[in-house]
This record gives sequence, structure tokens and C-alpha cells, in this order.
Amino acid sequence: VDFVIFPPRWMVAEHTFRPPYFHRNCMSEYMGLIQGEYDAKTGGGFVPGGGSLHNFYSAHGPDADTYKAASNAELQPRKITGTMAFMFESRAAYKVTDFAMRPGFLQEDYQDVWQNFAPAF
Repeated sequence: VDFVIFPPRWMVAEHTFRPPYFHRNCMSEYMGLIQGEYDAKTGGGFVPGGGSLHNFYSAHGPDADTYKAASNAELQPRKITGTMAFMFESRAAYKVTDFAMRPGFLQEDYQDVWQNFAPAF
């Protein structure tokens, strides 16, 4: 298992898309948000105390609002503050418990953040 932390940080890359990119990988990712807002999910739904699970080869990436904002942003150095997220990454698949699947724990509209993409190519 790998452990990653996403603390306050500077985003300084030039001529590139800065949010985490759209991808699938051979690892399973469980992300949690401790405080603030995660820079790839600004459209709502990923709140402090919440988490997201993408088992291996599940396509995922920034929401439509984040994509639009990042695609049109001036690429000046910017400090991301007031946030703290983490990720556990493993080659094994994560199994979701029955408790976690109960109403009130599961974000039923999670996939909706990817529904409003306009063709860009």
C-alpha cells in the first residue's frame, strides 16, 4: 500500500493542465478529504469527511467544473491553501462493506460530475 498526502502546495507548471488528469491505472485508489476543497472536485460532492474509491482500471479525473476552469485559467503560479486530502493506493481491489453502502453514506449521484462535459476536440 502506498500512502499519499495532498497538503497546501504551489502549482507552478507552465503550459499544462494542472489538476489531476483523467486516467485509469492498475492500482486501486481510496481518497479522503480532511479539510477544504480538493482541486480536482470543485463542483461539489467531495466534502471533508468524505471519501472516494476507484478500484483498478476505473476511469476517473476532475469534474466538469474543474476541467472548464483549468482549461481557461491563466497559468500563473498559484498556491493551494486550506486543504488536506490523502490517498491509499494498492495493487489489490478494495471491497466496500455493507455498512458503507447504506443510505446516507453513499453519494448516489457521484457520476453526475462527469455528465456536463462539452466536446473539446
